[in-house]
Amino acid sequence: MLSKRYPSGAIIVSEAGLIFGARGMSKDSAMNSFAQLNLIWDGGMYSVGRKTSESFTVRGVRLTVGLQVQEATLTDFLAKNGALARGSGFLARFLIARPISTQGQRFYSEPPRNWPCLARFHQRIADILRQEVPIGEDGTLTPRVMTLEPEAKAEWIVFHDATERDLGMEGRFVDVRDVASKAADNVARLAAQFQVIEQGLCDEVTLDSLISACAVVSWHMNEARRILGELSQPVDLADATRLDAWLLEHCKSARTHFVPTREAQRLGPVRDRDRLKVALAVLEELDRVRVGHEGRRKHIKLNPWLLGNVPATVATSATQA
Repeated sequence: MLSKRYPSGAIIVSEAGLIFGARGMSKDSAMNSFAQLNLIWDGGMYSVGRKTSESFTVRGVRLTVGLQVQEATLTDFLAKNGALARGSGFLARFLIARPISTQGQRFYSEPPRNWPCLARFHQRIADILRQEVPIGEDGTLTPRVMTLEPEAKAEWIVFHDATERDLGMEGRFVDVRDVASKAADNVARLAAQFQVIEQGLCDEVTLDSLISACAVVSWHMNEARRILGELSQPVDLADATRLDAWLLEHCKSARTHFVPTREAQRLGPVRDRDRLKVALAVLEELDRVRVGHEGRRKHIKLNPWLLGNVPATVATSATQA
């Protein structure tokens, strides 16, 4: 379709199990699928030769991919194709995020009468979509080339070199080198998009757009480091890591160092009772928590040293809450 119908497209899906479970992602076909998508991402040319139907070449196209996926589906995909997906650079081309769950806090509230910022965004996107698309006589896209203004280029070099240093053996991104190696490229792409949305098509990307892109990509790099690190761990350690982070955040917010076990199971990241029990055992062994009883109720006591100067309330108030 990119080759014959229109040189721009998108794969946007809220249930990416349809993608990761498709035939093209099977062990026999995954390498070819990754190679196709990687070439398109790089702006390269990909030729498909067929015996029984017309052959074609994909070039001069743009493709957006946005996937929302359940963690279990992604874990299963990485177990089967993780080494290939990361080794080929396929996964590194994504900006990965896993927002903290808001379950247990999504109470009803009346919607606002209007959404002025969202309305402005929709209007701006509509204006861009109404502009004439630069398509050459051969059907390929011929977009305007944008460069970085001198100050923006200097800032991009700083970002590039800082990221490169963090790829070393003692660096922050040693475990996600594949993701970090594409970060500077993603910054340039994102900065150009910000520039077009803010000021329209122009010849140069400004420093402000570049700084904004650096902030967004840096946040996603840290997300990738957290998520891929957890997914590569055994299940019990991954559960313990996520539970530990949730307990710290919850106790700081509630200004306590006690959490009823039932509340941790209901609101926390580990809902399965048996897996929660194993995760707590891991944290107890590391002296991060102690599991005990307050009357007939079971509770988790966080090591007060982990909370720094945050004062803790008594166990009874946490239990009653």
